[in-house]
Formats: sequence, structure tokens, C-alpha cells
Amino acid sequence: MPETSATDSSQLTDLAIVGAGIAGCSLVVALRQQGWGGSIVLLESGRGEEGRAASRRSRHNTGLLINHGAPLFNLTAEAPRSPLLSGLVEGGWIAPFRGAIRSLDGSGRIGPPISDGFTAGQLWQGCGGMHQLAAGLLALAAAQPGPTALRSSTLVRRLRPNPQGDGSAWSLDDANGAELLRCRWLVLSGTLLTHPRCQQVFGWDGVPLQQAAVQLGDPLLDQAAAALAAMESTASSNLLLSLPPELTPAWQQQPWRLLQFTPEAQQRWDLRRVSLQAQADGRWAVVAESSAAFADRHRHVYGSRSSAAQLLGAAPDAQAEAAVIAALDEALQQALELPTSGADCQLMRWGAAFPQRPGLPTELQLCPHSRIGFCGDYVETRGFGRVEGAIGSAMALAELLRPHL
Repeated sequence: MPETSATDSSQLTDLAIVGAGIAGCSLVVALRQQGWGGSIVLLESGRGEEGRAASRRSRHNTGLLINHGAPLFNLTAEAPRSPLLSGLVEGGWIAPFRGAIRSLDGSGRIGPPISDGFTAGQLWQGCGGMHQLAAGLLALAAAQPGPTALRSSTLVRRLRPNPQGDGSAWSLDDANGAELLRCRWLVLSGTLLTHPRCQQVFGWDGVPLQQAAVQLGDPLLDQAAAALAAMESTASSNLLLSLPPELTPAWQQQPWRLLQFTPEAQQRWDLRRVSLQAQADGRWAVVAESSAAFADRHRHVYGSRSSAAQLLGAAPDAQAEAAVIAALDEALQQALELPTSGADCQLMRWGAAFPQRPGLPTELQLCPHSRIGFCGDYVETRGFGRVEGAIGSAMALAELLRPHL
């Protein structure tokens, strides 16, 4: 997949997709597999394609790779599986998840898995990291005709409708007001540009989609913008631990690789899920995902290494970050009675980790008059709030969009 930088000269592209997570990458595959060969540019504020199915890597230690967004994904329907799933499997990008799943109740007892929506159906994981899911999707797209480029570490700050008389419908600007590109069609695969949290958390002067909708006067877009702005979501503050060798045996002996916390356990320890991950260099890593209540209480605390701090303007607070890390670490030790002393710690916060219903109605996914569409796990489709929903919404949008391109 060609990589271009935000400093490349502006150009007109047929389709711009903001967000190179699972939904955005799935849309590229779906359109290419339908035979559309127009130009596509993916713009991603993070370090690369992956979104919340992300893997944290280290420049200083190539053997360290931690799945800090989702340790696995599940599919419950046939629709997303063929030919997309078969291509990912045959290409060696994903494989069935074989790890043991257990639950922890409010008394600290280990029990069988609980039904939380994320472990039903077939379970999958990326081969060599969850980031391989998005990478595999783009690889499948690259095997089809049509130019596709990815611009990572690129923040789209403003959406300007109908900027030129050159056939473009949208111009996308960065935080300094410089034009990133112009496009004939635009798709938003995330909610940062559509929700008031961009004002509440990052201090923006308005919601970009709402500002654009006022200029366009498109009733369908007005409905979509209102639905997206009203959508609620829960956050997650995730603690990433890289265990030193002396701690590995105690953790490795656990009868689980994914531990779910029951509602009572979440209330007691403020943790939702813990995953134990083997590393290529023989070490082990632990990811402790906070409860929604904990994340809400610490909503303005972002990891200093996160894109929210580096690109979106969320001011890092070292003292607050250390306090959150310490609180999650203590909760982890109390809940599991396992040692963490000496582990390397990082904090990763997902500000809109889990969308809450009602999501965006499918009839508002495409606004043809304004040449804009929406896909993501926030669309009201099967798999809502999960990877399956992100894939399914992208496939549905491709079917709606294709006749207009």
C-alpha cells in the first residue's frame, strides 16, 4: 500500500476515507472487489492502518508487540466471511483464536466465559498482531486494480463542501487550515469529526460535520449529522504491561488467555477485561482494560504516547497519567493476586471505544446529494459495536455507493 505524507501537494482524488481502521479498510476492499478502479486515499490520524484493532510496537524493542485495542474479534454471521474472510485466512493475515477464555466474579472466583457479545460465534485474531487484520484488508485491496494510498499521522480538522469547480465535492484541511486534498466523494469511518466530544476534549470551535452540514442545506445530511452528534459511547483506559522474565511463570500458569470481569467484578475492581499475550522474544505482556465507569472518571487523562496527545492536542498530564496507571495496576494486583512489580507500564485511552445504541440508521449511511457516506461499528447493523459491525457497515455502504461513483 503506497504511503504518502500530509506534506504531499494537494490533489483531487475520487474517494477520500477518513479513518483507516477496520471499517475504512473494509470499504476499500469491498469497492475493489466490486470492480471499481477509481482513486482512493485513506487519511489516518494514527501511525498506520488498524484503528481500535491496534498493536503497540516499540522502536527500541522489535520483539515487543501488544494488542492494546482488541485481543481478538468475533464473527457471528456469514455475510462478512466470503470472499473477504477467506482471503484473509488464505493470505495468512488472520487465524482462529485458540486461547482459553474465563471469567472472574465479584468474589474473585474463576468461572466459565460469560456472554458479553464479543466472544460469540467464531473467534479470530491477527497472525503476528491484531494490526494484521487491517493490513490484510489493504493487501487484498492492493491485489485489485485501482490506485489506493494511505496517509498516516494525518489529522483532518475541517471539512469544506464544494471548494472548487473541478468536480470535487469536498476539501479536507489540517489543523493549520492547509488543504490536505480535494475529493469527489467523502466517507467518514469514525466519529471524531461528527461528535461534540471534539469540542469537549480537544477544545475545537465546532463539530466539523455539523459546520459543513449548515453550509449544504441537505435534509438527509442534517439528519445524519444530528444522529451522529447525539450518539453516546463508552471509553476505556487500558494499562499495558510488559512483564520482566522473573514474573512470567506466575502469569503463564494461569488457565486463561482472556479473562472477562462480571458486572459485579467490574464494580469492585474497575476492570472489564484482561488479556495475556505471548511475545515473539519469549516475554509476556498483559493488557488490563478498565471499566467504563473508571474511564469516565478519568476522561481527560490520555497516554503521553497516544495520538490524542501527539496530534489531537490533548495536553498530557504526567502526574495524572501516573496516577491512572497506578490505580489500574493496583486493581489488577488486587483482583488477580499476581505480581506486576518491575513491569514496563503504558497507558492507552480509547475515547469512544464502544458506541451505544441507538446508532446511525442504515438509511442515513449515504447522502448522495452531498456526496458523503458513513461506515463503522456505530452503524445500526449486525455486529453493532464490534469488528463485525465495522466490516458489515462498510460492505453495505459499498453497495450503496458503487452506483454513484
